[in-house]
Amino acid sequence: MSVTRPTSTPKQPAIQQRRVVIENKHGEKLVGILHDTGSKELVVLCHGIHSSKERIPMVNLAAVLQRERISAFRFDFAGNGESEGSFRYGHYRREADDLRAVVQHFRVQNYVVTAVVGHSKGGNAVLLYAAKYNDVHKVVNIAGRFNLERGIEGRLGKDFLRKIKQDGFIDVKNKRGTFEYRVTEESLMERLTTDMPAACRSINQNCRVLTVHGSMDQMVPVEDAFDFNKIIPNHKVSIVEGADHEHTSHQNELASIVLEFIKEDFFPDKFIHSRF
Repeated sequence: MSVTRPTSTPKQPAIQQRRVVIENKHGEKLVGILHDTGSKELVVLCHGIHSSKERIPMVNLAAVLQRERISAFRFDFAGNGESEGSFRYGHYRREADDLRAVVQHFRVQNYVVTAVVGHSKGGNAVLLYAAKYNDVHKVVNIAGRFNLERGIEGRLGKDFLRKIKQDGFIDVKNKRGTFEYRVTEESLMERLTTDMPAACRSINQNCRVLTVHGSMDQMVPVEDAFDFNKIIPNHKVSIVEGADHEHTSHQNELASIVLEFIKEDFFPDKFIHSRF
């Protein structure tokens, strides 16, 4: 007598979230959360200025990737969140090097970093990373700034160059007058001498870049997205209608656009893709 045994479907590995500490080249410990789905395909998420891994859209993007069984790592740049070091207003290249330490760490752990995603200043970091290292072939820039000479007056006030040369620093306060961080002359000059257009022109043609920007972004104008589109070789742009700088009320749209790009198996010719 023959017996037919029911076939069982293999269970997917349990999703784990764990704290990971990585040392950058300056000896500072960078703290992050690994969303480990069991997949060795990994997306690294980079936050914006004076922010952390716990802010939107980092947490929401990690959750969406996790649901799709794609591992994700969101971390704090040096001087932000739980990571060691002092906060720096400029030092865009240094944050790209923090990202380098993260990518190398996970490669040693046999992960394949399939994409790097950055929001605001983090968007600049992932683009600078792509220009310098050319070893991650999908890059997502969410609301990064094209011209770093713009947007300074809104934070530092009018006549900021004279003030910072006179005092050596400017203290930034929030709307309630509470101290937030100090901007030194050195860090300001580093920002002013970071040439994003030159870096973007040097990104390899084989690196696929997506820029996502909200049409109602009051911090970084939506025109910056189209400026990136003019010079990055293999690039597309998606405009989220009505979204602000953090896509506060448009998290699902943002996540859908980013996820679709990361999962694409092909990349069509450059085009403009608007979301209404």
